[in-house]
Amino acid sequence: MRRFLIDENITPEYRTQLLRHEPSLKVLAVGDEGAPPKSTSDPEILAWCEQNQFNLVTNNRESMPKHLSDHLAAGNHVPGIFTIKRRVPMRLIIEQLMLIIGASDEDEYIDQITYIPL
Repeated sequence: MRRFLIDENITPEYRTQLLRHEPSLKVLAVGDEGAPPKSTSDPEILAWCEQNQFNLVTNNRESMPKHLSDHLAAGNHVPGIFTIKRRVPMRLIIEQLMLIIGASDEDEYIDQITYIPL
């Protein structure tokens, strides 16, 4: 089962829409019970995603590549990071995430940042 952690800087509506399209998904947002608390640092978010096997959905295009590089250099891994472009309609982002879910293996995006829209 694919799992997603929604970054705190992204509207929680993404969770609602993902679950509307695929109710079997596990989708948490930063700040939810069972997820990292709000204001958790990006390196800690990556460690949490690795430990809990969640893909991260973020709009952090500036610092996340460096954090991922550092995380990997330390011998760690992540199931994958999906970085969404701001000012792109949510509908398009959700469609592309659903395409990824349906057309890929869960381990296909390990240790990668995938920019959406594709």
